[in-house]
Amino acid sequence: MRKHAARRLNCRRTVWQGNKEGVKKAIMKIRVGVFFGGKSVEHEVSVISGLQAYNAFNKEKYDLVPVYITKENELYTGELIADIANYRNIPELLKKSTRVFLMGEKNGVKLIQYPEKKFGSSEVAQIDVAFPVVHGANVEDGSLQGFLRHYNIPFAGCDVMASAVTMDKYVMKTVLKDSGIPVLDCVTLYGKEFESGEQAAYDKVEQKIPYPVIVKPVNLGSSVGIKVAKDREELREALEYAFTFGPKVLVEHAIMNLREINCAVLGDYEEAHASECEEPISSDEILSYEDKYVAGGKGGSEGMRTARRELPANLTPRKREEIRELAVKTFRTLGASGVSRIDFMIDRDTDQVYVNEINPIPGSLAFYLWEALGKPYAELLDDMVKLALKREREEQNMLTSFESNILQNANLSGAKGMKK
Repeated sequence: MRKHAARRLNCRRTVWQGNKEGVKKAIMKIRVGVFFGGKSVEHEVSVISGLQAYNAFNKEKYDLVPVYITKENELYTGELIADIANYRNIPELLKKSTRVFLMGEKNGVKLIQYPEKKFGSSEVAQIDVAFPVVHGANVEDGSLQGFLRHYNIPFAGCDVMASAVTMDKYVMKTVLKDSGIPVLDCVTLYGKEFESGEQAAYDKVEQKIPYPVIVKPVNLGSSVGIKVAKDREELREALEYAFTFGPKVLVEHAIMNLREINCAVLGDYEEAHASECEEPISSDEILSYEDKYVAGGKGGSEGMRTARRELPANLTPRKREEIRELAVKTFRTLGASGVSRIDFMIDRDTDQVYVNEINPIPGSLAFYLWEALGKPYAELLDDMVKLALKREREEQNMLTSFESNILQNANLSGAKGMKK
C-alpha cells in the first residue's frame, strides 16, 4: 500500500478590515518568515536585501516575521530585528531580541523561544511560508533551503538542488555547456592542490587558459575574492587571495574589452519571464563589491538600488532579446525558481555573448530590474510567494514513503541490506 506525505497547508489567518464606507471585509493573511543574514562573507549584504524585502511586502496581505540569522547561525526575531539602524550594534540588538528555534507542525512552523520558558507557552510566532533572502556559501547554496525543507515548510526561491548547482560556478558552467549555452572554458583548483605543488597548479591553468585570467571562489557572489591576473606572479597572488575565502577556486580567461549585462528571470519550470536588462558601471577592470554596494554614496544601506548602472542597458533590440531569451533558457536549464539574476559578458571584439553566472538569490532580489518594466517590488514578492505555494501543492502529491512490513522481519545478523 502506498502512503502520500500529504500535508494540509493552512496558511491563512482571517482578520477584519474596514473600508471607507465602514463595511468590514475579511482579509486572509499569509504568515511569512523573512530569513536573512547567516554564516557568510556576504552577511551584511543579506541583511540589507532581507530588510528591503521585509519593508516592501504588502502588509494587508501578509503577516511578516523577521528572522535574523547570526554569523554563528543562531536565529533571532522581534520588532527591533526589522530596523536596519539597529544593526550598527548587533550585540546590543541581540540582547533586546528573542532567540528562537523552529518546530515543525502539520499546519506550519512555530518559532519557539530558546531557552524555553519553565512555565507558560514559549511560542513566539508561526509562519506558513519561509522567504530566504540570503547570499553566499553556507546559506544560499542549498544549506538553508535544506534546513527549511527538513521542517516541511514552503519556501520561496530555488529548491535545494538548484541552489547547490547554481552556487557552484564550475558545476553551473558544466551543466550550461552541456546544454549548448555559451560559457567560457575554465579550470578549477583546490587549496591543498595549490599548496602541495604550485608549479603543477600554474601549468594546469596555463595549458588551458590564456592570460589574462580571472580567479574567483567557486561559490561566492558580490564579487568577493575576485582578482584578474596578467602573468604568473599575479596568478599566484590571485590564487592566494581567492583561497582565503574557500577551498576551491575557478580560473577562466578574462575578457578585457567587455560589457557586463545583467538580466533577471521570474518563474519556474513551467513559465518564466525575463526582466529589463542593465549594464553595471565599474570603476575598474571588474565590477567590485564597492561598485555594487558602496559606490551609491549611502554606505550600502540601500543595497543594489544605489549601484551605478545604465538601466535599461543601451542594447539594440535584437541583442536585448538575445540576452533575455538566453536568460530564460539558463534559468530553466538549471531548474531555478522564484527570482534569479543572470549575469552576462559581451566580448566587444567579437560581439559574442557568454553567461558569466547566475545568482539564485540576487542582491535586493533585483527588484529594480522589474520596476523598469512597471512591476512594483510588492508584486514581485507576491509572485514569489505564489510560486512557493505552488511548489508545495505539487510536492504534496509526490510519493515519499511506502507502507511495508520489512521491519517486522528485520534481522541484523545478516549482511547489511541483502535479501535472503
